[in-house]
Amino acid sequence: MATSPLQCPKCESEMEQGFVLDNTYGARLVSQWAPGAPLKSFWTRTKLPEEDLIPIGTYRCSSCGYLEQYARDEFGAK
Repeated sequence: MATSPLQCPKCESEMEQGFVLDNTYGARLVSQWAPGAPLKSFWTRTKLPEEDLIPIGTYRCSSCGYLEQYARDEFGAK
């Protein structure tokens, strides 16, 4: 996303790229953003269209710990 390191909007220190980990049934996944309000599902608990999901990347401030998240395809597992 950025060619140079992001600067923390809270304390102006450098931010490091990472991601929020979702642990599910023995799998480790990158968190994803889904459009709209959540809808209940009997089988999966939440209905959602798979094709509309966007991986979430997170930047963490090395000084104060502030987190900033972005939903962009480039943050998906490679």
